[in-house]
Amino acid sequence: MIEWLSMALLLAGAFFFFAGTVGLLRFPDVYSRLHALAKADNLGLGCALFGLALQAESLAAALKLLLIWPLVMAASASIGFAIAHRAHRLGIAPWRK
Repeated sequence: MIEWLSMALLLAGAFFFFAGTVGLLRFPDVYSRLHALAKADNLGLGCALFGLALQAESLAAALKLLLIWPLVMAASASIGFAIAHRAHRLGIAPWRK
C-alpha cells in the first residue's frame, strides 16, 4: 500500500514539474513565468519528497528529506522576489492584453 501511495505522489510531483515547465515556456512575461514556476515546482517538490520519504529506510532519513522542502520554498521565494524586483527596476512591464 505504501509503495502505491509513494508512486502516486511521485507521479503527481512529476506532473506538477511538467506543468511548471509548460508555464515557463508558454506564459508571456517574466512575472507570470515566475508565478508558474514558484507554485508548480514547490508543489511538485513537496509531492516528490513525501513520496520519497515514504520509501525512506529510517525516520531520520525521512525527516531529512522533508526538511528539504521548506528550505527550497524559502530559496524559491527569495530568488523569485529578486528576479521580479530586478525586472521591475529595468522597466519590464507586466503583459497586458
